[in-house]
Amino acid sequence: MAEPVRTHTAKVVGRAANAVTPLQGFDALNQIVEAARECIAVHQVESTKRARLQAYETTEVARIKAAESVLKDYFAQVFAERRSNFEELFKRLDGALEANDGETVSLMVRGIVDIAKSSPLADLGDLSKIRAALDDPDQVWEL
Repeated sequence: MAEPVRTHTAKVVGRAANAVTPLQGFDALNQIVEAARECIAVHQVESTKRARLQAYETTEVARIKAAESVLKDYFAQVFAERRSNFEELFKRLDGALEANDGETVSLMVRGIVDIAKSSPLADLGDLSKIRAALDDPDQVWEL
């Protein structure tokens, strides 16, 4: 037997109360496009800032390495000079002790103590001025 034919009926109704109008859809699309534009603009600005910071970091690291090199050379020179002075003073002290020369012994001991009292950093001057120079972006370092 053949199945009876079923007829579907529907009722056409008006728009739902919360339906989106074409104008609202277009406004939403414009908001998305504007938000994307703002996002791209912010990304470009922040990328530029990061690039500037990277360049600043590279420059400052190079300045620090250059200053480090100068300071290492300074210490090598000063401590070599101090070592040489100490060696000479102790050699003369030994000679004065062997010769029983009390005056020379006194002079050599005083010289050894004077050199030992002084710091190689004392010759650098005021360390706060060095710190200020390191903080000054316009400071020119002569190498």
